[in-house]
Amino acid sequence: MSRLSLLVDLASLLAREVDLDALLGTACERLAQAMFADRATIWLVDAEQGDLVTRVALLPELPALRLPLGRGIAGYVARTGEVVRVGDAATDPRFDPTADRATGYTTRSMLVAPIREEARAPVRGVVQLLNKQGGGSFDEEDERYLVALASQLARALTMTTLRAADGGNPGLVLQGPFNRIVGRSAPITAVYEKIQLAAQTDATVLLRGETGTGKGLFARAIHVNSRRQARPFVTVDCTTLPAQLVESELFGHERGAFTGADRRVPGKVELAEGGTLFLDELGDLPLDIQGKLLRFLQDRTFERVGGRNTMRGDVRVVCATHRDLEKAVAEGRFREDLYYRVRVVEIELPPLRTRGREEIEALTRHFADLYAQRYGRPTPTFDPAALAAIGSHTWPGNVRELEHWIESAIALAPDGRITPAHLPRRRPTTISDGRSSSEEEVRLPLHLSLDDAIERYVGSVVAACDGNKTEAARRLGVGRNTIARALSRRHGGGPTSRGPDSLLGGSHSRGDDD
Repeated sequence: MSRLSLLVDLASLLAREVDLDALLGTACERLAQAMFADRATIWLVDAEQGDLVTRVALLPELPALRLPLGRGIAGYVARTGEVVRVGDAATDPRFDPTADRATGYTTRSMLVAPIREEARAPVRGVVQLLNKQGGGSFDEEDERYLVALASQLARALTMTTLRAADGGNPGLVLQGPFNRIVGRSAPITAVYEKIQLAAQTDATVLLRGETGTGKGLFARAIHVNSRRQARPFVTVDCTTLPAQLVESELFGHERGAFTGADRRVPGKVELAEGGTLFLDELGDLPLDIQGKLLRFLQDRTFERVGGRNTMRGDVRVVCATHRDLEKAVAEGRFREDLYYRVRVVEIELPPLRTRGREEIEALTRHFADLYAQRYGRPTPTFDPAALAAIGSHTWPGNVRELEHWIESAIALAPDGRITPAHLPRRRPTTISDGRSSSEEEVRLPLHLSLDDAIERYVGSVVAACDGNKTEAARRLGVGRNTIARALSRRHGGGPTSRGPDSLLGGSHSRGDDD
């Protein structure tokens, strides 16, 4: 691989929902090849552990290693931000031979550079090359190229599930094991485990969950972490196809099969050959096509529309739906035999409201960083009232709705400061019995502490007042300072000496607040 094409190749890797360790491992392999090095490794500074460097791309002989900042040449570069180039590592006092002793590998020449966006930016990690091929040493040209690549890699890592540490501190925070999928709560961790196991097989997978929970992302994660990752990933959205064209879309058609069929057209099954076919919103598939899909799932054979030749397809099938398939089966709208056939591996994706306040905030900051970079906005910051309003929302549209909220807020806040006024106004919606569900209604989970419940409720009131804390205080019958204290409990203010009773007590606290 040429050095010129390496960055383009890495950019395409970083855009995929691949397992993050595998992504960085592949990046190291390609980097070593382009730089004529025997090996390459990437270490990431773990912002949560503080003084440790996490080696994510592994040497084949060892599991992941962790080093204190300052130990070894990699630790030295992580701590100082200097580039190190040595021709004989054993004679350098900074060299730590621990890994060599454990593996039997002999490190001779090294080139090590910090991963950071620019020269004065915090260090996010370290990229190192070991042993120049041919027995020589790395030269100045190699160093210039690796420094440039390291800065590009730092920028590219912001497109992954890794997030820069808050406050301009060194290091990165790992938000999830799959690239581009953020979350570390117990409900989503259980999903990760099933996705990783399912990816190792060719079993049919049914992803279930409400609209906006990320079924498409997880379907692609299954594909890019499977043995079929180099082959096509083809999506069929069952909600957008006219009933009369579904069969042709899936299986293709011959010339003359119907009016307007002036040539042979392959279907999505043929286009996905060797790869993965993703049937999104399977519950909307017309009943008369379900039997043909069942046949394909059972024996992987099909015919094009208007054709007589039976064809075989080597395709892994992943399905997704937000529908109640059991109810559809009971009502005769979904075939029972197909229902059992697609439920080989069933994975339920949790709604956002069950994943916890911390996860909602992590997703909020992830999307804010993403869209700030995309739209050229400053590093985004959030008013506590905005975070409280986001945390109090029930998110019927789940992660997709949250993403759209944050994109809108970033677009409307050119200075990067997000307040409740920048968030979309919650409109009343009509529910099934015809009643109106108003924005004045706030739903709080029962497991919240009293302080958290107060903060969420106050945040919702402030959001309903378009960020006007004075108006919110008037509605609640308290002083404006009480509003500020309630919103600051989780954002540096901590519990106040007056406690939650200062809000619950009503108007008696108002006079000394203003």
